[in-house]
Amino acid sequence: MTDAYIYDAVRTPRGKGRKDGSLHEVTSARLSAQILNAVKARSGLDTTDIEDVIWGNVTQVGEQGGCLARTAVLASDFAESVPGLSINRFCASGMEAVNLAANQVKGGAGRAYVAGGVEMMGRVAMGSDGAAIAVDPSIAMNTYFVPQGISADIIATEYGFSRDDADALAVESQRRAKVAWDEGRFARSVVPVTDINGLTILDHDEYMRPGTDMQSLGGLKPAFKDMGEVMPGFDQIALMKYPHLERIAHIHHAGNSSGIVDGAAAVLIGNKAFGEAHGLKPRARIRATAKIGTDPTIMLTGPVPVTEKILRETGLNIGDIDLFEVNEAFASVVLRFLQAFEADPEKVNVNGGSIAMGHPLGATGAIIIGTLLDELERQDKELGLATLCIASGMGAATVIERV
Repeated sequence: MTDAYIYDAVRTPRGKGRKDGSLHEVTSARLSAQILNAVKARSGLDTTDIEDVIWGNVTQVGEQGGCLARTAVLASDFAESVPGLSINRFCASGMEAVNLAANQVKGGAGRAYVAGGVEMMGRVAMGSDGAAIAVDPSIAMNTYFVPQGISADIIATEYGFSRDDADALAVESQRRAKVAWDEGRFARSVVPVTDINGLTILDHDEYMRPGTDMQSLGGLKPAFKDMGEVMPGFDQIALMKYPHLERIAHIHHAGNSSGIVDGAAAVLIGNKAFGEAHGLKPRARIRATAKIGTDPTIMLTGPVPVTEKILRETGLNIGDIDLFEVNEAFASVVLRFLQAFEADPEKVNVNGGSIAMGHPLGATGAIIIGTLLDELERQDKELGLATLCIASGMGAATVIERV
């Protein structure tokens, strides 16, 4: 086995995932090609030395279908000899792309990969590809399927998180994201998106609402209350699975859940020989990767058991980790992580997260790995752990170590 190193990590700004979002005119293939070209230009790569492009995207239909990874390569300045692999592990797709690439390098299957992902949520609607677990009664009934928002509210109910707890986390995410942008903490990784004339379309995360406070969030209606309670509602299904709960407390809304946005991210991964051949200095070593399956009804608790797994397999304990990125799919996901590990909130999502900046499904895993690396460097820390919850009940994690 050889070590797998991160040589570069880049991302686009995240645009609002709506028709009036700044990136709405850009297709998934074109946005992917731009971020691939950024990797090539920043590192001065001869891309014939890239073994593969592994690309995550969740809604693989229409313009995001047909092995988008290969389409992106052909739309980019990469060599025609570079193949492409599209993968889908729901919200962890971008992370799984990075982890798969790292493990290929460790196993000797090529010297270098580019891995990451894209999601144009304003152009390709979430869920438009269908899902057997949701629409096939023979599966949905056996798994006690409920939508993710209900799952987030189940976590809040099961582990005792209030609406105020969730809203306070959301306000802090917005505050931290604003500080990070104001202080230029993302400057190394974010590359502006341009049009065909080279003019900048977007150079910042436009979903942010830095003026958010507890009062403004307090006026928002719970987003999943009606689908849970209106007969026949999903709360009934959840209570069949968890009969010890008297009722489901619906605490999540648009302000304490992740934003629907467009975006892409890429990570350049290679072995030592690749770096030496291209005159590149490694920024971090991918020390370990992990994935796990969890309860498909509560669905979003995966960051806890997958973190336990990766710590166990590496011989680390939670106190050894300097910084954490826990994807803010919903506030209760991060609150549960903090509770389970008694983690220091000052070490978790220190630059804000998906509640403030948005969650472009197929890209987020790669985004948070890059954010984690930048912050380790900024604080001169050594070890970081990134993790995400995943639809259908899964979790994924990556531990990186600065070199």
